Amino acid sequence: MILDGEVVIVSGVGPGLGAKLAARAAAEGAKVVMAARSSQVMDQVAKEATAAGGEAIAVPCDVRKPEDVARVAQAAVERFGPVTGLVNSAYSHPGFHDLLATPDKQLRRSMDIIVHGALEMTRAVVPHMTGGGSIVNVGTMSTRKPMRGEGGYAVAKAAMACATQYLAVELGEQGIRVNQAVLGWLDGPNVRFYLKMTAEQRGVSEQDIYDEIAGRNPLNRIPPDEACAGAVLFLLSRLASEVTGAVLDVNGGEYMPA
Repeated sequence: MILDGEVVIVSGVGPGLGAKLAARAAAEGAKVVMAARSSQVMDQVAKEATAAGGEAIAVPCDVRKPEDVARVAQAAVERFGPVTGLVNSAYSHPGFHDLLATPDKQLRRSMDIIVHGALEMTRAVVPHMTGGGSIVNVGTMSTRKPMRGEGGYAVAKAAMACATQYLAVELGEQGIRVNQAVLGWLDGPNVRFYLKMTAEQRGVSEQDIYDEIAGRNPLNRIPPDEACAGAVLFLLSRLASEVTGAVLDVNGGEYMPA
């Protein structure tokens, strides 16, 4: 198990990628602390992880509130000991608008959750990474391959991408690695909602929309969120011990950096 004995905090555990990340981390031997505004999904993941012989706890948290974030870090240390891994995947999409038409309140909310939330969580966790550790920020292919309607979301994620590199430089001397996994389309609840919405708008089937998106990459499928979680776990693990400040593209080959 590649995370055997690691203490990993996963921020942003919703019904899609976050839940898969937490469940797979526990299955790989990590002691998992989940953080999200709603506890419903987290409680189910914790129940299933425990039944399978793993260890996972849920801590309600709004990453915009420093007191909530501090409580997550403290819960991890009190229950499991020093933290060795952190995944920043808290999600906030300001809606599918052109960038200049994106309501300012929604755009600021995304920035608060994605950028400032990740920094707040990192600020709280780093003092507890006494023996070094790994931080993985979850990015989006929208920052690399612009798609109309994704501007507000992409801007927030792009800021987090820049922060990732600076944190890698600044935290390296403490033995803390900081990397980014840039994910593309994820076949999970959010994309299934998009398929339904788009199919209704265009008067075609959801399968037609799926095939259109899947046909953009060499693997000819929308990567499942559970499979993409594996890339994040790799960056968390000792298998990536010499990797920091890096970007790992996980999109089925739809975007290939030069």
